[in-house]
Amino acid sequence: MAKVELKQPIVQAIAEEIKDAESVVLVDYRGLTVAQDTELRKQLREAGVVYRVYKNTMMKRAFEGTAYEGLESYLEGPSAIAISKGDATAPARILCKFAKDTPALELKAGVVEGTVYDVAGLSELSKIPSREELLSKLLGSIQSPLANFARVINQIAEKGGADAVEAAPAEEAAEAPAAEAAEAPAEETAETPAE
Repeated sequence: MAKVELKQPIVQAIAEEIKDAESVVLVDYRGLTVAQDTELRKQLREAGVVYRVYKNTMMKRAFEGTAYEGLESYLEGPSAIAISKGDATAPARILCKFAKDTPALELKAGVVEGTVYDVAGLSELSKIPSREELLSKLLGSIQSPLANFARVINQIAEKGGADAVEAAPAEEAAEAPAAEAAEAPAEETAETPAE
């Protein structure tokens, strides 16, 4: 069998993995210990990210004619690829966080939703919360006014329900004539000496 025939299935496998990907990030994994590599793979797997090590020539061939062609210039030295088909920012978020704690891991570049990003761009993308976090924040902001309204209604019910609501306007109505009466004599006495 020729070398080309042996390499073709690997190129096809890479092409298949990146075909419907939301994002692809390249890293240099040199210097990682086995424990660090195992922990990184675990974090990526939990987020639904595929992490593989391929030869650069294989990745270059798989990237040809795709949106990931812009990554070819970053394929120097040992390279690993992180591929996400669900959360577009997951690889950048996990890899940037891991690289802060483990300086041996170096980000190279990535493609997120068709746009090529360098290390600085990936760092900015890593600050975007995950889809689940954004949805929970949205849900929290929707629930907050409803929870406050329910709390107020509950307090009214505890203080006597409708009687408390009806008593409040009656008390205000009783206080208003008394306040007017108190103000009226003061005005009359001020006018009396002038006559």
